[in-house]
Amino acid sequence: MATRKRSQPQSRRSAVDRTGPGAGAPDVRANPAANVQHAIYSAISGGEVLSAGVLNVVKKTVVGALAGARDVGAEAATTAVSAVRGAIRAAEVIGADLGSVAKNAIRGTIEAAEQIGGELGGVARSATRGAVKATGEVGGDVALVARRAVEGTAEAARTLGVDVTTIARSAAQGAVEAADRIGGTAGRSVRATLGGTVAGVRSLIKPNGAQGRRPLTRTSRARRPAGKRRSA
Repeated sequence: MATRKRSQPQSRRSAVDRTGPGAGAPDVRANPAANVQHAIYSAISGGEVLSAGVLNVVKKTVVGALAGARDVGAEAATTAVSAVRGAIRAAEVIGADLGSVAKNAIRGTIEAAEQIGGELGGVARSATRGAVKATGEVGGDVALVARRAVEGTAEAARTLGVDVTTIARSAAQGAVEAADRIGGTAGRSVRATLGGTVAGVRSLIKPNGAQGRRPLTRTSRARRPAGKRRSA
């Protein structure tokens, strides 16, 4: 009897962890985010949508999942992450261009967030972070996906007529956060890719390390001669 009781929780956990079409129904019904990831994964991996079609399927799925949400702001970011993760994982399975899929998936999540009243900057940051993380998990080019995700963010912002620079920087921040967690090489690669101008937006990320400390050092040196003059 003891052995049977232990085996049941283990099977439930494995069902929750699966992201493909065979994911267990219990967790899909109980978790809207899991439902979104499952639906998008199934649509893309099953060949129902390709290229730009990803934008529409992601947008419709996210809007449908959050239409009846009590707190859209709290759930939008989580659902956005699930949406892009489902898209990235499906793209890897069928051998699709991860960059293109990420770009359109990000556009879909942001346009969906605007339609249902979500906070666009937070959604952009969370969705891009999820895209880069998922890309790292499947062994894809995280720098490429980070760039395409920011491009998708900027395109969505222009389409919606909102502040492109602010939302693009939020997306870039999410990309850097995810890359840094993957490892030093990924972090440096993403920072280098987003360090220049992307989608017409400059200064997406702030300098880090010694670059951010140099102005403080110069200021401290400039004060010392002033002190000596006063004492003289």
